[in-house]
Amino acid sequence: MADELLVRLQSRLDALPDGLQAHIYRVRDVALELAVSHGIEPARAELGALAHDVCRAVPGEELLKMSAELGLDVSDVEADFPLLLHGPVGAGLLERDDGLSDHSLYEAVRWHSTSHASLDPLGKLVFLADKLDPQKAAVYPYQAKLHDMARESLDVALLEFLSREMALRLERGETVHPASVDARNSLVLKLRS
Repeated sequence: MADELLVRLQSRLDALPDGLQAHIYRVRDVALELAVSHGIEPARAELGALAHDVCRAVPGEELLKMSAELGLDVSDVEADFPLLLHGPVGAGLLERDDGLSDHSLYEAVRWHSTSHASLDPLGKLVFLADKLDPQKAAVYPYQAKLHDMARESLDVALLEFLSREMALRLERGETVHPASVDARNSLVLKLRS
């Protein structure tokens, strides 16, 4: 089943813009590196990384329409910034059209932009690998530190990322996705104990 999904996924990836394809392959490389550090099956880490941005090039209005077609709930924050729907829509399409039946992979793709309190190690790995694309170093100036943290603990690195990004969004007067808030709170409570 994973091989079939990979073939179908490859066809989706081939249709994406070159820059986005390059990003996806860099994320795959980071995901494979982190998988070794955390005992996550490399094939699943690779699938999650390759699948995470299958709908990233879809315009916002189309993402809203596709969300309705897939029966996905859209929060006020997502309606205001539809690009956040590229993960949920991508996961939904892969499930509906390409045979994605692995719940953990589905969740990893769905929540790779916002994170979620229920993410398992694979989901956390895909989330962090996306942010650790070396080409995003200018966006995340603390990326080298984050990469070191991610090698040691996915939870600690994820908490660091969410804390920094939420503080920045609050400072700018921007919205914060409720799933990100829940994920951060869950990590604080988990790491405190």
